[in-house]
Amino acid sequence: MKMTTPHARNLQTSLSETVDTVMREYLDVLGEHEASNIYRLVMDEVERPLMDVMMEYTRGNQSKAAKYLGINRATLRTKLKRYDLI
Repeated sequence: MKMTTPHARNLQTSLSETVDTVMREYLDVLGEHEASNIYRLVMDEVERPLMDVMMEYTRGNQSKAAKYLGINRATLRTKLKRYDLI
């Protein structure tokens, strides 16, 4: 879902900039150490709070949360179980 309002565009840019900044800082801290599984690390770090916030926002309504996230309900349930949110 593309955000189109000026405020929404600023939020989207802010999120992108935040990820950019954090990833660059993380890689700087790694220095010469070999990086591995960064994709999974990032997805786990982002996905859990995303699921948690969406469930709060929808007051526990999984159908609404799945719709807002653009995923099907079964996928949402799998993710909620993975992160011990249900």
